[in-house]
Amino acid sequence: MTKILLYIAILLLAYLMGCSNMALYLSKYKGVDLRAAGSKNLGASNAMVLMGWGPGVIVAVHDIGKALLAVVLARHFGQGLPFIGAAAGVACVLGHMFPFFLRFRGGKGFASYLGMTLALNWKFALLVIVLVALVTLISDYIVVGTVTTVVLVPAFMAFTHGLYFSAILCIATAAILIKHRENYVRIYWGTEIGLRKANRGEHRKV
Repeated sequence: MTKILLYIAILLLAYLMGCSNMALYLSKYKGVDLRAAGSKNLGASNAMVLMGWGPGVIVAVHDIGKALLAVVLARHFGQGLPFIGAAAGVACVLGHMFPFFLRFRGGKGFASYLGMTLALNWKFALLVIVLVALVTLISDYIVVGTVTTVVLVPAFMAFTHGLYFSAILCIATAAILIKHRENYVRIYWGTEIGLRKANRGEHRKV
């Protein structure tokens, strides 16, 4: 019973850590409504598109860091609990995507997913980051790199950490893939804002 309560407590704290939203804080400071333009979500990619590379990087570092920290703390305080690191990482990602104080309308989870992966297997995560950076630059769309990441990670973890471990990660993967469905539609119709266009500020001219 004590282990169950500890498990629940760790997952709840990981979720609350995920609810912290730097995109919201910076957008209020800059007077930009991220929920009214771009992909209309409070995440690193939309922050980069609408506020520039600087704020986008700050948001990304924050979102990566909170998920990484959630996994590290879960493993430290939940030693002996099965799959606690993966479960806490997923809880943090879901907290970022569905924060209770924003009526469950947060970011799309990519940066936090990367942070979780870094904490779970940093060597593989670094390879993924390089691959995703190349895919994103070539395609010009962040969502293409996102999909590549969230599909590759659980597939790799299934071989290295087991199917149960991978299945836990697939919860976050499924949530991210579903939440990006509007991006797929915009890419199809040619209305998605690419990185190069965002960097030139063309989205502000529309």
